[in-house]
Amino acid sequence: MWEPGDDEEPWQQGAFCATIDDPDAAIDCAWFRGGWFDAITMAWNNVQCGKIIDHAEPTEGDPSPGASIYIPFTLKPGEEKTVKLMLSWYVPRTNIRFEWEAKPCSCGCGCEKPTKPDDYHQPWYSCTFTDIDSLSDYWTKNYDKLRAKSNRFSDAFFDTTLPDEVIEAVEANLTILKSPTVLRQKDGRLWCWEGCCDGGGCCAGSCTHVWNYAQALPHLFPDLERTLRETEFNEGQDSNGHQSFRVELPISESTHATRAAADGQLGGIIKAYREWRISGDNNWLKQLWPKIKASLDYCKRTWDPDCECAIKEPHHNTYDIEFWGADGMCTSIYIGALTAAVSMGKALNEDVTAYKELLDKGLEYLDDNLWNGEYYIQRIQWEGLNAGNPTEFSAVLGTLYSTEAIEILEKEGPKYQYGIGCLSDGVIGFWMAEAAGLGKIGNANRVKSHLSSIHKYNLKKDLSSHANPQRPGFAVGNEGGLLLCTWPNGGKLSLPFVYSDEVWTGIEYQVAAHCIMMGLVDEGLEIVRTCRERYDGKKRNPYNEYECGHWYARAMSSYSLLQALTGVRYDAVEKTLYIDPKIKGDFRTFLSTATGYATVAMKNGEAFVDVKEGSIKINKIVID
Repeated sequence: MWEPGDDEEPWQQGAFCATIDDPDAAIDCAWFRGGWFDAITMAWNNVQCGKIIDHAEPTEGDPSPGASIYIPFTLKPGEEKTVKLMLSWYVPRTNIRFEWEAKPCSCGCGCEKPTKPDDYHQPWYSCTFTDIDSLSDYWTKNYDKLRAKSNRFSDAFFDTTLPDEVIEAVEANLTILKSPTVLRQKDGRLWCWEGCCDGGGCCAGSCTHVWNYAQALPHLFPDLERTLRETEFNEGQDSNGHQSFRVELPISESTHATRAAADGQLGGIIKAYREWRISGDNNWLKQLWPKIKASLDYCKRTWDPDCECAIKEPHHNTYDIEFWGADGMCTSIYIGALTAAVSMGKALNEDVTAYKELLDKGLEYLDDNLWNGEYYIQRIQWEGLNAGNPTEFSAVLGTLYSTEAIEILEKEGPKYQYGIGCLSDGVIGFWMAEAAGLGKIGNANRVKSHLSSIHKYNLKKDLSSHANPQRPGFAVGNEGGLLLCTWPNGGKLSLPFVYSDEVWTGIEYQVAAHCIMMGLVDEGLEIVRTCRERYDGKKRNPYNEYECGHWYARAMSSYSLLQALTGVRYDAVEKTLYIDPKIKGDFRTFLSTATGYATVAMKNGEAFVDVKEGSIKINKIVID
């Protein structure tokens, strides 16, 4: 029975099981009890001399500090023996919770201390299995089937002709889905950190603008990805359309204690379109549509009150700051969101005329006001806005202006902008839109020029001479990497946006995939190779591309490289397979849909689909 206070060390209620299918196995559950390294030393003494200990448990005194399983066997020269060790654990409760600000206590006494298990995260498996015995029994009975399914997936994924660096970038980051970055609460819904520190999660709340980049989950586990959208548009959104870009854990109604994030909220509309096309579930879209409209209308009122399709009002974003004035990054996401809304609305027979008119304005504004002849920039603006004085507006989020900072404000504008810099995320909304199935948006020649400029100016093959006063460990010394921003024409601000001198793998893959989508294949692959050369297994863990924590979610942008190179995309609404390769000649690639996965191949101009698991109903194949 759970009691108040159990939340302090709930893992003490957990259980661990190790199963070995070997009749000669002996178990010692009564390790030597003592200080320092006594227990491990005594256990190793037994192993070293081949002494088999078989003790069920201590007969008296304190609990054992550990346990051993011994399997005696002898091998002749050339012989082999496989020992199958199956581990399982059952920890039904945790002390993990997250809230923006304290809520009223559940006991009604005003103590503000959680008093029941539901106040903390409970893992999904705790409601699927009753105890460690039922869990380990399932594991044992279904081992062969689960292993066969895993092998079948692996075989299908690696049955490809795509470049090695691309496959490595994709598969290495699938580990994120099995890391503590991703939690599944007891009702089956996902809630995610951005990454993980050594002792816990890092940056809570299924952060919308970080998960904008992640493309693996919606294709491999689309049902789970849809739960993120449902949380964003329900618990995370109020009646005015304000969306919290971080939601509470356990998932509950948001307090809406902070400002919304423009890139995350607008990106959620593009992702809602993506989830609809992947699932083919028109009813899901119909139920979500009123919330999608409310969200988009909130964005328009808050950041684009003049209806120019230009986000000029200060808008929070993934760099943990506000941009003041219109910029290519968030404007491209705005345009992508409007494009998605128009398409979804038409499918539901809704009047989307106003969204279409705003979209047309946005495309014009982007080219007329944010194009510098080579790439898209930011027009810094802080006067004449509804937000008022930057010093007062920014203080709410902790961005303080000292006397010397105010001097910079008067000369250059608010802190943490990028102005005429070349931003690697500068047209990210168009990548998001194409990855979602919306096709190419915007002026193709100018988008391509922007991407070419990123490759030209931001990709560094050697960072020895690059000064980074922020977090240089992501890429340092003679390593290469794609900088978040550069100022090739001068004009770097005294205090540009936070992180601007850093290298993030999630942005490297985003830019690489977008380059390839726009025909800059060699440039895109060079960016991928440069990234993977850092994570070569010598200096860095090739399965852990860290940013704000280990197993950082943004790195799953790498999955979009599959679609970028082959143009292979399945639309479940139309039951159509699209193929638009950017590589020459025949190829094979992996395709995952909501109902199954397959190998898709092109040979002598003809398409072939070999379904490996489940089923995929294809009424038409369109090859561009």
